[in-house]
Amino acid sequence: MKLKQPGFIPLTIKDAEKYGIDQFDIIFVTGDAYVDHPSFAAALLSRVLWDAGFSVAIISRPDWKKNDDFTLFGKPALFFAVSSGNVDSMVNNYTANLKRRSEDVYASGGELKRPDRACTVYTDRLHALFPGVPVVIGGIEASLRRFAHYDYWSDRVRQSILADAPADILVFGMGERQIIDIAGRTKKGDTPRDIRDIAGTMYRVSVKEWRSADKEGYVNIPDFSSVSSNKTAYASAFAMHYQEQDPFRGRPVVQAHPKTVVIQNPPAKPLTSDELDHIFELPFTRKAHPSYQKPVPALGPVQFSVTTHRGCFGGCTFCALTHHQGRIIQSRSAASIEREVRTLSGMADFKGIIHDIGGPTANMWGAHCSRWEEAGACPDRQCSADCPGMHLSHEDQLQLLRKLRKIPGIKWVFIGSGIRYDLFLQDPARYLEELCTYHVSGHLKVAPEHISAHVTSLMNKPGRESFEEFRREFDKIQEKKKKRQYIVPYFMSGHPGCTIADMVELAEYIRDNHLYTEQVQDFTPTPMSVSTCMYYTGLNPFSMEQVHVPKGHEKRIQRAILHYRDPKNQNLVEEGLKIAGRTDLIGTGPDCLVNKKFPGSRWEPKKKGYR
Repeated sequence: MKLKQPGFIPLTIKDAEKYGIDQFDIIFVTGDAYVDHPSFAAALLSRVLWDAGFSVAIISRPDWKKNDDFTLFGKPALFFAVSSGNVDSMVNNYTANLKRRSEDVYASGGELKRPDRACTVYTDRLHALFPGVPVVIGGIEASLRRFAHYDYWSDRVRQSILADAPADILVFGMGERQIIDIAGRTKKGDTPRDIRDIAGTMYRVSVKEWRSADKEGYVNIPDFSSVSSNKTAYASAFAMHYQEQDPFRGRPVVQAHPKTVVIQNPPAKPLTSDELDHIFELPFTRKAHPSYQKPVPALGPVQFSVTTHRGCFGGCTFCALTHHQGRIIQSRSAASIEREVRTLSGMADFKGIIHDIGGPTANMWGAHCSRWEEAGACPDRQCSADCPGMHLSHEDQLQLLRKLRKIPGIKWVFIGSGIRYDLFLQDPARYLEELCTYHVSGHLKVAPEHISAHVTSLMNKPGRESFEEFRREFDKIQEKKKKRQYIVPYFMSGHPGCTIADMVELAEYIRDNHLYTEQVQDFTPTPMSVSTCMYYTGLNPFSMEQVHVPKGHEKRIQRAILHYRDPKNQNLVEEGLKIAGRTDLIGTGPDCLVNKKFPGSRWEPKKKGYR
């Protein structure tokens, strides 16, 4: 029998008393503030579990140095569910330069309280306080650290988080199906540690048990001892488990560690449109818990945004989405999205603006391949709009957006998440023109990342030609407008394969095309991305070819070159130009990146229509 959904999931003793529950089935422990919004994983999974008939409480941002927060609700009837939060705790706590961040945007008032490696820290504490009570770990930190992985912050290969944390089972990917299955099985008497057949989960066995096991059908990748001491073995292991991340053709993957053996089941099957509709239409308040005295910064950008789909077939190598949401697009129905927007329009604090209608890549909503439902994504090639089996119609999205604009109370419907310009260039629908007319404010953000061919190839991004074709189309549209819009491109420095000469080429491109470069990212090696594998090993894991890896001072030079207009960067830019043999760009002329007479942006030529 389903339980009545609470206004807010119990977060305090007073909340628990309100519902008269002496013992909760499941207690979530998360590093994020409790925000009752579908973009926050603890809230989403808690709502899903209540809907399935399980009672849930949340311990949010516990003080990990004390016991009081962890014992707030006592012992759960079934298990603890632990997550570091919406972001890997090391990414959340440190910049790409390894400096401690000054704010935690997922905390009330931005308070810094989340421990490093939060998932392991929380699990250790629960294991000590509640011996014998099962602990299920999941979320982005557990999901992307499930195999032995290079850790940028300690500059070494670390064990699978399941070998380090005293957890019983690990949920990877989007965990709705897995967490309900684990809860249901545990309620019937199974022990999570012994549940070994749920897709989208990972478990461990003893070294002794694995030695005597039937190994047929398993993919046995190089063990921890090998990958932590041999970079070729690391690259090989990465390529092997990367190929098994399809829910239809993936096989169990095994990796031995000194004291245990971790085994990944194939990923969970994609949710259907009906299932996604149901989840996102659960009664979220879209607010932070009322006990918080200060706002949670991360809520602002998403409070009145709508998630339309999951998954991305773009396959950018610096993104770990393939290992988390996967390549198969899972779309909500247009009717469900419309219902959600109508609900938002009736909320008291809604100002008439939908900040985003999208997902990992906004214009992949509705994409469908004839193979996906039975065979999964093609293992030997990337999905693209020009594939005969791919259905990708921007006209469908335009029709949806037109409906949303007509809903009473809606002033603007913006698309704030990323778009793939190479996709809509292949589609005859007038997507870009309508996007610029109704769904972009002053700036259209796109992410070419780089323009050097071999760098974009290693990033698995479209090349310069696609970006230039997009810009030409954008310019044609702007000629008709009284008030011009601007392209704000995202560029990246320090990516594997990128040299100082490549960064000089990019800086010249920015200069010659008068592009605005505020949105700059210094590559950060996050767990389980292809680019991180290249960064650590110096190898492309799929071809085993050598890759140049900028580190240390060179990485700082590359970032400075991308910000060559800033006078503070002139010394580093000059050093980089000398290394690249481009001293012709140091001087007093209008094309110089280091201008001795007019340093930085004061000499930057202007052209109407660009920033």
